[in-house]
Amino acid sequence: MELVRFSLCPAALLCAWLLLASSWGLGPPGVGAAYVLDDAGGLGREFDGIGAISGGGATSRLLVNYQEPYRSQILDYLFKPNFGASLHILKVEIGGDGQSTDGTEPSHMHYENDENYFRGYEWWLMKEAKKRNPHIKLIGLPWTFPSWIGKGENWPYDYPHVTVYYIISWILGAKQYHDLDIDYIGIWNERAFNSKYIKVLRQSLDKLGLSNIGIIAADGDWNVSMEMVVDPYLNDAVQVVGTIAWNLVASYYEELPFGRCGLMTAQEPWSGHYKVEAPIWITAHTTQFTQPGWSYLQVDGHLEGGGSFVALTDGLGNLTIIIETMTHNHSQCIRPPLPHFRVSPQRATFYLRGSFYFLKTLHVWHSRLGFESANSSLFEQLRPVKVSRGSFSLDLDVDEVYTLTTLKTGRKCSCPEPPPPQPFPSNYKDDFNIRNPPFSEAPNFADQTGVFEYFVNGSDPGDHVFTLRQVVIQRPITWVSDADQAISIIGNFQWVDLTVTCDIYIEKPLDGGVFIAGRVDNGGIYVRRTKGVFFWVYADGTYRVTGDLAGEEILMKGLSGVRHNAWHTLTLNIQGTSASGLLNGYPLWENVTISQPSNGWAAIGTRSFEFAQFDNFHVEAR
Repeated sequence: MELVRFSLCPAALLCAWLLLASSWGLGPPGVGAAYVLDDAGGLGREFDGIGAISGGGATSRLLVNYQEPYRSQILDYLFKPNFGASLHILKVEIGGDGQSTDGTEPSHMHYENDENYFRGYEWWLMKEAKKRNPHIKLIGLPWTFPSWIGKGENWPYDYPHVTVYYIISWILGAKQYHDLDIDYIGIWNERAFNSKYIKVLRQSLDKLGLSNIGIIAADGDWNVSMEMVVDPYLNDAVQVVGTIAWNLVASYYEELPFGRCGLMTAQEPWSGHYKVEAPIWITAHTTQFTQPGWSYLQVDGHLEGGGSFVALTDGLGNLTIIIETMTHNHSQCIRPPLPHFRVSPQRATFYLRGSFYFLKTLHVWHSRLGFESANSSLFEQLRPVKVSRGSFSLDLDVDEVYTLTTLKTGRKCSCPEPPPPQPFPSNYKDDFNIRNPPFSEAPNFADQTGVFEYFVNGSDPGDHVFTLRQVVIQRPITWVSDADQAISIIGNFQWVDLTVTCDIYIEKPLDGGVFIAGRVDNGGIYVRRTKGVFFWVYADGTYRVTGDLAGEEILMKGLSGVRHNAWHTLTLNIQGTSASGLLNGYPLWENVTISQPSNGWAAIGTRSFEFAQFDNFHVEAR
């Protein structure tokens, strides 16, 4: 079994998949324009399915905030069989409290004595996928880990039994609390693997009766295959080499890294707008006409005029052929790099042999991607192709995808048109007063370092019983370079002039601190370089205004009188090139000159990894 990760551009998913699959053929490149499909000599590799990743990180963050019926429509396009992408596999991030590309995902165990299997949204997403396709395969993979696993080191392998305990707890929690059976578990996304850890994980799974769960290694590091050759115990422990396609749905703020890099786009829960992108239908060319357990035919797969094809069978007489003629400049992804090639219009003749010789008709589905004209035809059913004496011919143009199949089950379903796009509300409030929230995170807040969760403040008899709390108090085992400060962003990246108001509660004495901010210009894997206008107050009674998250560009500072364990209200006004701040409704500083950045999100955050609470958040943009 081999599952390979691609970072998606809107037309290249199938091209990359077919180029990989065609490389599994046994013969030299085809000669001429005639291609033979024959199962008489045996079949090729087993097909394991096509899927995508939710996570790596926080890529489905905004999806959960969509209202019905739009949220269910999006899920149908992704998972419902013979509807849209009809995915066979869903891979989710095992949240580890650290930045993992476009945000942080909360861990089920922030601390060693802490377990909560209702944080985040990946549990919900797996259940929604299973509702639509009970046969979908589920994979879990960590990007980051809570600090306690490394016992002070930024490394998850020094204490393999501790890491194994953490991962298996997630697997058992999925079953106990959500009735989810995990099919595969990964090691550490795109980071070093450790053979001892893999073997301990395998042994522990087997002892617990979880031998049916396969281990995927090493999630980006192909060197594991070399070690498997010389280490029979490692070879026995690993069932799958490779990873899978990123990402499932671009449901995060577009200006974060790799915006719109998903099968479809759903980044406006406030409006209900979403967009069914080309990769949904390019994926459907394979997923709607194959299933895991089918087998590839032993073909070379290269077309003489450029492009490629694969052919698969269920071994029961059904045949599916997928052909692509994507040009090089329309097939380039972030990775893997694509060698140069040329594609030209061509005529291809296929000869069916073996058990396929007596086929009379193949159903045809077709896509043409019109990049220059912006006039694409996606997943359209054409007239069937007649097979005469075991052969048929096709005239292939460039940037096309064909599926020819014996199956009659393909469908291009559609939901009613979603609402039109709208910018984030210019006047937005959240008092976090939800007794039983459906998710652990407040709507539309996108955590970039740290984790901000709904909190019941039982010790407060007043107006702050239900708050939002930053809960990560130790730097996690990182996947990228998280900021030293915790930060959660919200709103419209195009905001220029705005007022941010929030009640704040510093829990850490002496050196604790919190901030509110506007014109925040960065996040994701680049969070450490974030700039904006940051209004800080500290437990030692001081305040600062800085032009960056790191707090190095000091624009103003002084005394505030703020202390820990007390509620205060901060207000930040930004107008043109000037900013001012209020404490508890009274001016604390004013006339601070702002040069850069010129626009950005609003944000809240903490000075370090520390407990702190926020309430009655309000942002008004002008």
